[in-house]
Amino acid sequence: MLLRRCGTDALLVEVDSLTEVAAVRAALHGLPGIEELVPAARTVLVKGSLQHVREALKDVDLTHAPATESREVTIPITYDGPDLDLVAETAKISPAEVVELHTAATYEVAFCGFAPGFGYLTGLPPQLQQPRLDSPRTKVPAGSVGIAGEFTAAYPRATPGGWRLIGRTEITLFDPKAETPALLAPGDQVRFVVA
Repeated sequence: MLLRRCGTDALLVEVDSLTEVAAVRAALHGLPGIEELVPAARTVLVKGSLQHVREALKDVDLTHAPATESREVTIPITYDGPDLDLVAETAKISPAEVVELHTAATYEVAFCGFAPGFGYLTGLPPQLQQPRLDSPRTKVPAGSVGIAGEFTAAYPRATPGGWRLIGRTEITLFDPKAETPALLAPGDQVRFVVA
């Protein structure tokens, strides 16, 4: 674990895996004086209460994240994405089995980024862990559900993207006018169901 000072009141905690990110996030969650806690794939940015943060990180066990209370979010999906057949062919299973595998898993929001409301979900079954497209699309429609590497996600708005698209959802993932604009937050448990 490496700590890098960011300005006068923040630290960037660098670690080696998503498990270590989750362990750091869990250790710092709810610590008095913390103003912001922003996990990413291999880092956690924390703002505020730096002395308490340093103390809390001295004894953190990076090998596993302690269980924390989490919200459960269910997202209905219509599985008709343009890459559903490609994903099935790559996994050597049928499109119906892709849907079965994708809906059987429980996912966790590891971190958010790329675009407001875009949550990177871990827990994707190994058969569905596939590379990005060789050539990204210039525009992925809002609500598209895709997979890339170890992650699955839903696009909150139209953006370029290279993930393999297996379906779409009508649910609002980001509303800037809402009290809590993003539907998903790190630590949330997510299940996909057939719409």
